[in-house]
Amino acid sequence: MHCCCALLPSRVSATAVTAARTLSNVQHPLLAHALRRYSSAPRSKASQHLPPGSELAGKSNLTPRIHERLQHLQTRYADLNKRMSGDVSDFGREELAKVSKDFSDTGQIVLPYNRLLELYGELIELQQMINESKDQSLRALAQEERQTALEDIAAAERQIINGLLPKDQAESGGAILEIRAGTGGDEASLFCGELLRMYERHSLLRGWKFNMISSLEEGDRVKEATVEVSGRGVFGALMFESGVHRVQRVPATETQGRIHTSTVTVAVLPQATDVHIEVRESDLRIDVFRASGKGGQHVNTTDSAVRITHLPTGLAVENQQERSQLRNKEKAMQILRARLYDMERQKLDKERRASRNRLIGTGDRSEKCRTYNFVQNRVTDHRINLSLYDMEGIMTGVSLQHIIDQLRIQHDLDELADMS
Repeated sequence: MHCCCALLPSRVSATAVTAARTLSNVQHPLLAHALRRYSSAPRSKASQHLPPGSELAGKSNLTPRIHERLQHLQTRYADLNKRMSGDVSDFGREELAKVSKDFSDTGQIVLPYNRLLELYGELIELQQMINESKDQSLRALAQEERQTALEDIAAAERQIINGLLPKDQAESGGAILEIRAGTGGDEASLFCGELLRMYERHSLLRGWKFNMISSLEEGDRVKEATVEVSGRGVFGALMFESGVHRVQRVPATETQGRIHTSTVTVAVLPQATDVHIEVRESDLRIDVFRASGKGGQHVNTTDSAVRITHLPTGLAVENQQERSQLRNKEKAMQILRARLYDMERQKLDKERRASRNRLIGTGDRSEKCRTYNFVQNRVTDHRINLSLYDMEGIMTGVSLQHIIDQLRIQHDLDELADMS
């Protein structure tokens, strides 16, 4: 066993690094395929003869143009490293801080890329060993090493992609979640309540705070609800939940066993702060009125309900959830800020994505983003053509994370494709 291990390529092989870095001249089919993943150029003969069962085939997400950009970053990182290693006494405080930040930011992309190149080279050597070795035990060890290398390659690519993509400050903060029953009458209201509880359970699992701002409900039926979800990375995780959620099932009141279709709309807005957006008092019209509801000490007896209208945009928000007029005003302002912030983000987003016509859950309310088919125990996200047969896991908020992760991966790959 010891002699077999000694013949395996080392995790930091100089030969592998050299082979992987000669990207423009590489002829090995595995690496050639990785570099040509999205290229429209004709494939060479080498790339047409991938080893049978190659697990790398079709899985690399870095295009040749992205590799070129990464090579430029390698050069820049080397230059910055040279500056930081030399005499910095002549640097001013601001210049030193800028160079240090550039060095750190560039390193977060270049270091994983250097590791990726090593892994490409190791994979080449391992594949050759599997194909050529007649020693069964050696081939088995090489297979194990190859699987580890493939997993490390996927992780390195994800890290590189995350480093290359522009950062959206809003994604790191909280969110305002708005859920409304659509077509389908009582069945839509029932499903609206179920989605609300699904997001509440998911938030609990993620360690987020889930605070109701306002709601219109009767028992299990929820016409609409607005919730503040607080925590790190909430908006970045939930932003793709925006859209029309369709439910297909047999209602409890259905005597013929027919499947009914209902809809619920979900809107996820970034949680705005005074730093994000400024709202001038002169741009607001504030109206107070008596709250309506089932009754109670303060309902229809005091002007506790508040409606705030933003005059420049015409946006109007009202809240009557609290007994206090002041608290209702605070909550209405919170929702108004979130909507104004979302309007500005959508405007910038449309300008930046003018060349791309395809959406993946950017908040377009007209698109049917997901179907919940209770009869088939199936949930399908139409934006990424993903189906899971785990209705209970999703509705309890546990398996929802898998859909969110896949939407994030597809979004990042689309962003990367635009950049290249």
